[in-house]
Amino acid sequence: MTPRPDPDALLRQVQEAEALAARAKLKIFFGAAPGVGKTYAMLSEAKERQAIGIDVVVGVVETHGRSETALQAEGFERIPPRELPYHGKFYPEFDLDAALRRRPQLILMDELAHTNMQGSRHAKRWQDVMELLDAGIDVYTTINVQHMESLRDVVAQITGIVVREGVPDTVLERADEVELVDLPPEDLIQRLREGKVYVPDQARHAIDRFFRKGNLLALRELALRQTAQSVDAQMRRYMASEGIQKTWAAGERVLVCVGPSALTARLIRGARRLSASLGAPWIALYVETTRHLRYSEEDQARVEANLRLAEQLGGETAVVQGGARIGEDILAFARSRNVTKIVVGKPTRPRWTELLRGSLLEELVRGSGDIDVYVITGDPETEAARPALARRPAGPRPQAYLGAAAAVALATAAAHLFHPAELADIVMVYLLAIVVVAARLGRWPSLLASALSVGAFDWFFIPPYQTFTVTDLRHLGTFGVMFLVGLVISNLTERIRQQARLARAREQKTQALYRLSGELARAAGSSELVASAIHSVAEQFQGRTSVLLPDAEGRLAPSGEAGFPLTDQERAVAQWVLEHGEPAGLGTGTLPGAGATYLPLKGASGTLGVMGLLPEGAPRWADPDSLRLLEAFANQTALAIERALLSERAAEAHRRADEERLRNALLSSVSHDLRTPLGGILGAATTLLADPGLGPTPKDLAQTIQEEAQRLHRLVTNLLDITRLESGALSLAKEWVPLEELVGSALSRLEPLAAGRDVRVDLPEGLPMVQVDPVLFEQALVNLLENALRHGGDPIEVKAWSTGPAVTFSVGDRGPGLPEGLEDRLFDKLVRGPGAKGPGAGLGLAICKGIVEAHGGTIRASNRHHVGGAQFYVTLPVGPAPPAPPQEDTPMEG
Repeated sequence: MTPRPDPDALLRQVQEAEALAARAKLKIFFGAAPGVGKTYAMLSEAKERQAIGIDVVVGVVETHGRSETALQAEGFERIPPRELPYHGKFYPEFDLDAALRRRPQLILMDELAHTNMQGSRHAKRWQDVMELLDAGIDVYTTINVQHMESLRDVVAQITGIVVREGVPDTVLERADEVELVDLPPEDLIQRLREGKVYVPDQARHAIDRFFRKGNLLALRELALRQTAQSVDAQMRRYMASEGIQKTWAAGERVLVCVGPSALTARLIRGARRLSASLGAPWIALYVETTRHLRYSEEDQARVEANLRLAEQLGGETAVVQGGARIGEDILAFARSRNVTKIVVGKPTRPRWTELLRGSLLEELVRGSGDIDVYVITGDPETEAARPALARRPAGPRPQAYLGAAAAVALATAAAHLFHPAELADIVMVYLLAIVVVAARLGRWPSLLASALSVGAFDWFFIPPYQTFTVTDLRHLGTFGVMFLVGLVISNLTERIRQQARLARAREQKTQALYRLSGELARAAGSSELVASAIHSVAEQFQGRTSVLLPDAEGRLAPSGEAGFPLTDQERAVAQWVLEHGEPAGLGTGTLPGAGATYLPLKGASGTLGVMGLLPEGAPRWADPDSLRLLEAFANQTALAIERALLSERAAEAHRRADEERLRNALLSSVSHDLRTPLGGILGAATTLLADPGLGPTPKDLAQTIQEEAQRLHRLVTNLLDITRLESGALSLAKEWVPLEELVGSALSRLEPLAAGRDVRVDLPEGLPMVQVDPVLFEQALVNLLENALRHGGDPIEVKAWSTGPAVTFSVGDRGPGLPEGLEDRLFDKLVRGPGAKGPGAGLGLAICKGIVEAHGGTIRASNRHHVGGAQFYVTLPVGPAPPAPPQEDTPMEG
């Protein structure tokens, strides 16, 4: 029996398919080397898209002097480049803002790995492409295999050339289609000799170095493998969307160990390649131990950079707190995450240090069990190029060493009180001094105390006295044990001191977050909450803080007390953070020229606002730990703001519900109480008007009574109708009716109001019949037409058309149009436009909406931006075909 599919999985598949269909498309033309024809292939396909009506523009196309490519690039609209200064000259660069304003359907962006000039919004062109995709613009782009971030080391090993420009592998994974543009090495070398790739001088140099046949063969294999992996990922996505069961083993997971070494970047890229070949997820793990406190700022920054590199390459990052044995911590984490393969680097320390301190590699191999351990070598040149580390924290002061010597002297004096006595008692006195020195003064003074204790013990208590001569060789073992015990005690004590410092640092962060959470919890409303967040962040990080929240139009404005003034440039940076949900500004990779750092305030429903922090002097959040704490502050603030906004919206919704209940009760009471006397007034006025002997003046008065009574009657009728609609007491008597008949009847009822007006009716032949309550739906059309006649300008245009399973009816005018933001609220009760003229209580459109929705249809309003005025649309489902009318009997011939 076929197993029943999981409904949640099917829903996820549908949602993922809808998300993929809605997002902008990225196509990458992928090649093994320059000159294979990527740009030409991109332009050729773009011409085909342009021929079928797609709006295609050129953002960047580099022809490199190739005539065929330049000819192929003709006929496209181009985004004018920006001119940016560099060393006294101006150079063209892609204008991202101009492209976003132009908003084509498809834009061509050559050379994805290009580094933008200083002054651009992003440092890399691939970041420009990602912003274009976020804006809903399809992108065609090109890239060579040597620019893939995970393959840079492999390409350098093959060609001997280090490629400086790289693109994260996640960009290739984001691509909806990857097309390999391939050329055999012999043909490419021939093109190079013919000057179709570079000018002759450059071509000869390139053939001797990069474009050797062996290099091209290796690069071609890399490109083919990378393309195959991309196609395999697309195939797996298709299988998942179609519910096809996997036919390969699942569960592989790769773990790479991260540290401050310059070799770690190579390990991360190697783990990325391994995970890609296995089709498995991968994790970059950093074990934070007491040694982290002794790292220089540069080492700590390198750890953070390695973790961010892993994120850019698509890996998951994790930081865990470790103890004395890092290998056990790594294996425990690996087993908790079902890791099957661990990637580590080859040991670079001397063998004797491994014998003394132990080897991490050996610990992993011995304890790994079923987990495979991969050992990757490092590049000696990369290690040699490692910059000098920042200065380590200063060691113990000279007073500490004097204190160690004084402690040994006191121990010697105390030991003389026991002399002559057992030597073991004297040894205990010296060990007590070593412990005290280690606990109070640190490792190195305790080591000095150990050495001095051995010397003092030999000098004063081992015969011959007051000499370092040892006649009994058994005392040498005592000296060795005494020094070794002192060494172990000093190391253990120092490790405890470091763990205490690390615990204090964690406690300070926890206390800071606890204080922030407490202040945010005590805040009564969003304004007080924002003020508490500004105060806490400014106090913790010694900077001026501003919280910016968007207004109704999406523009950021300071909420509460502004911490620092915002220039237009700073406001633009903050707006970018709001729109993209990524940090920017000072100390980040995006818009680093800003004066402040801006972080997105992300809640469960999206980005709520932006937090800006302007440093007073040097930024207090430059190191990775402080930056993570700042991000935690921003996350806590975002959650609190979201909670406050939801609470305020709930209170507002409750208040509106109370008002709505009171309004409905009032409308029901008024409509029933006024309808009877109004009917009497209307009947009396009608009787007076029917009397032929009534004079002109009484007749005018009676005419006025009738008109006003009719107006009040319409108002009360509308009140009663809206009450019936909202109470659910309305019952429909549906019939199959031609739309032309409904429109004609509605216009005849409004004939006095429409006299002398330009009313144009466009009802094409062949419109299907609609199944409606004729009386109610005619009233809805009357209300729409009356609204246009009273508040709109001529001509009044009445149209209808059929769109498959529905019929749409529209009423448009050439009046002042609808105020921005009021299009949906016009259908609420008692809502009128600010410029509305003539009688009315704002109920006609609300009744229209109730009647249309009771028939299963929709109604909406919009402005006519090209010709001016407003347009109302009513869409009704057609439903099954109406029954055929009965045919008359035909007399038989005979």
